[in-house]
Amino acid sequence: MEDAVVFGATGFIGRWTVLHLLEQGRAVTAVARRADDRLDRWLRERGVPGTRLTVVEGDVTAGPGLGLSAAVEGAAGVRDVFNAAGVYRFGMGREEARAVNVEGALNVLNWAAARPALRRLVHVSGYRVGLDPRPRHPLPEAELAALYRDKGAYEGSKAEGDAAVRVAAARLGVPLTVVNPSSVIGHSLTGEAGQYLGLASLVRDLWAGRLPALPGGARTFVPVVTVDHFARFMAAVPEHDPEPGGLHWVLDPATPDLPDLIRLLADHLGVPAPRIRVPAGVIRRLPSALTGAEPETLGFLTEDRYDTGSADRVAASAGLLRPPVEDALRRWTDRLVADRFGAAPAARPGGFHSVAGSRTYVAGERTSPRLVLLHGLPLDGDSWHGVLDDLDSTLSAARPETAADRFPALVADLPGLGRSSPAGGAASDWLAELLEPVRTRPVIVAHSAAAAPALRYAAAHPGRIAALILLSPYFLQRRPSALTLLLAAPALGKMNPDRLASTLLGPASPPEDARRAVASAAAGLRRPGVARRTGRVLRAAHRPAERAALRRLLGGPVPVHLVAGELDPLTDSPLPVTVIPGAGHHPHLTHPAAVAEIVRQVRLRPVVDDCPPPPTPEIMTGPLPHHLRES
Repeated sequence: MEDAVVFGATGFIGRWTVLHLLEQGRAVTAVARRADDRLDRWLRERGVPGTRLTVVEGDVTAGPGLGLSAAVEGAAGVRDVFNAAGVYRFGMGREEARAVNVEGALNVLNWAAARPALRRLVHVSGYRVGLDPRPRHPLPEAELAALYRDKGAYEGSKAEGDAAVRVAAARLGVPLTVVNPSSVIGHSLTGEAGQYLGLASLVRDLWAGRLPALPGGARTFVPVVTVDHFARFMAAVPEHDPEPGGLHWVLDPATPDLPDLIRLLADHLGVPAPRIRVPAGVIRRLPSALTGAEPETLGFLTEDRYDTGSADRVAASAGLLRPPVEDALRRWTDRLVADRFGAAPAARPGGFHSVAGSRTYVAGERTSPRLVLLHGLPLDGDSWHGVLDDLDSTLSAARPETAADRFPALVADLPGLGRSSPAGGAASDWLAELLEPVRTRPVIVAHSAAAAPALRYAAAHPGRIAALILLSPYFLQRRPSALTLLLAAPALGKMNPDRLASTLLGPASPPEDARRAVASAAAGLRRPGVARRTGRVLRAAHRPAERAALRRLLGGPVPVHLVAGELDPLTDSPLPVTVIPGAGHHPHLTHPAAVAEIVRQVRLRPVVDDCPPPPTPEIMTGPLPHHLRES
């Protein structure tokens, strides 16, 4: 048995606590409901080997033995126990919440009390509880019922659990430290999140255009702490908190007041911030069906401030510095959007950058890409994941020692589409500013409507790119009817992911990457203005003068390779065309391996500025090799 035990080890706080304990060189036992390899894989993905980690099955609700095996139960060498187990959800019943947050917490405390070498039990409570210097437990039923009625099941159970653990620890002589985190947001550097309630749900409503008014007042304070800072603090407590019995409020006092915080994030996302504030007391008196507010969250909307002095002293002893809170909030918000607020964790998370007046969502390599990938309508940058996965696999096969590497590609959502806000000028000017920091000569791969800015950029900056691959270039295909162009925007804005997938890809079941890409597009189209702007771009793109102008640009100095699906052919191409058998207008979604192979054959060779241009790429024309013909 290792010297540190973490309960709730696969949860948001627990897994980061495990990671930082392992970084300290500790031997760690992680207790989880399922003893599988998920935690070990998660740690390795973050560069922390699990050689000193043991994962065992256990359940804090399983009674005094916690469901642990006899070998674990009888272990005598445990020095430190960390309880990060808890249920965080609104709308629970009282007994459901108590089972983990009260009875489960007491079960962990009693188990820890039986460890003969115990140095410290570190218990995670909450910043809105634990303020009573003389806690009482158990409470008379009338008081307990009032507690849960006033605060709701979640906060009521945290308040009761905090008192129960402190009273029991004093009675049993358990060396206890209680840590009270505020709203725990994502990692300070990567933004990686793991819970999507509370403040995250407010950011989700802001992003989706569903936050017409802000709850609370001008001084409402919802403090935050990044998960990595909090987990490092947890791991540091046994060594750097000299005496047990401490109650530490771990939060960043520099967190902006809620109205300023929301304005900060609205500016970062490129969306409007609500101008109206509604006091929490008013919202509480209105039906939740009318306000859309979860009643239990309103208790967190106060102007209270908290004493972080004791936590600051522990952090100083351990050499821990709070990360800049506004930067952390922006990175967390980037990751929330990338992960679609928990609906689909991002394979290649990106973030928002200012480009030509647009808050542009960009993922991947910004300065040294070998590829620049531009999506068509009505998709976003996630539509390239299948192609990039195939390119990643080739990179890993060629260099197994760097199997975790990503193919160096820059992927951006076009201005006003997907996750990007509108730009002030032409899409080609936006593209020029997007590629200004690029120090290589990449190949631009543009799908459908993105061919227009790609061709114009190539004509204006021929020395900056090696080649163009135009996938389903719309201006060389049959023009849609005027009615189709007119009705596109209202139809797209109402489609669910399944309907959108069948409309774009046909009735056959698409690959998993394609389903995820279409789901991302459908979510974007439901945001205010996106479907309308998509329809506007579609109509402008199909004007006869625009189609003719793009056709004339095909004769420029940059090599251009045309690719089309067999089921959506080019009608009048002045250049050779690679036809992908069985594909329609979106071959990168339905036939990603074929598109990836075409990209490889363009022989991507990045060239640093001030170096001679690369040789003219060899362009594959005609039908695909037999091994690429997909049914």
